[in-house]
Amino acid sequence: MMMINTPTIQELLNPIDQFLGCTTPEAWIEEAKKPENLPIILRDHLLCELKAAQSAIFLLKRYAVTEEAGQLLSRLVEPYEQFAYKCLGNLNTLKGKSQLSKSIQAKPNCSYGQEMIDKMVLLIKEELHHFYQVLELIEAKGLEYHPINASRYAKGMIKHVKTYEPDALVDKLIIGAFIEARSCERFAKLAPYLETSIGKFYLSLLRSEARHYQDYLALAEQIAEKEIHQRIDYFRLVEAKLISSPDHDFKFHSGSPIDTTHN
Repeated sequence: MMMINTPTIQELLNPIDQFLGCTTPEAWIEEAKKPENLPIILRDHLLCELKAAQSAIFLLKRYAVTEEAGQLLSRLVEPYEQFAYKCLGNLNTLKGKSQLSKSIQAKPNCSYGQEMIDKMVLLIKEELHHFYQVLELIEAKGLEYHPINASRYAKGMIKHVKTYEPDALVDKLIIGAFIEARSCERFAKLAPYLETSIGKFYLSLLRSEARHYQDYLALAEQIAEKEIHQRIDYFRLVEAKLISSPDHDFKFHSGSPIDTTHN
């Protein structure tokens, strides 16, 4: 078993563990570490990386960037969407596609626009690079990729978002923080039980995932211009329930497994 409790990693994980409302259930870890479940873990992980990039692009297009910049971001993610949903393309066609050819411009008079651009564009590039790395693993292991349905996790939080601004944006940013923090926690929990190459890859993702959750929280605090601890506490309970409650669907962000039969 790979040991991960080095001081640097544990220092990185401590604030994550304090931020989250619960730890990953042992039942999920037991299911996730089964060799026969590696294909679904990797396929869902690949899609999670894409969804993370898509979510950041949606926020930028909806709130912070010009129409031209939004179109540039849409074109950036399109090759990854084509592969993920239609199985069009491959490692060669995706290589180097996570780079932007032009700078992203903020909407006029958007006070937080440049700050959001700086944080979210870096996140998008990193998530798309991680997508590529997961695909490399899938192919290296001789596994077949095909799309799978999303778990209940993100939708289970999004339905609690307020309907008026800027509170809706703040809620979406808080949700983004929880998704990134949970991903970081699960990578660390699962890494010791995976074969060395995958375990090391998961540990290599911890630092960027931890920074992503901090960036989301920083943006939420900046945009709210008021105390947001109550909303953080609220979504902490929502997220913890989704993670700890029984779940028939086994995925990377699913709850406690109660049925090991899945597609």
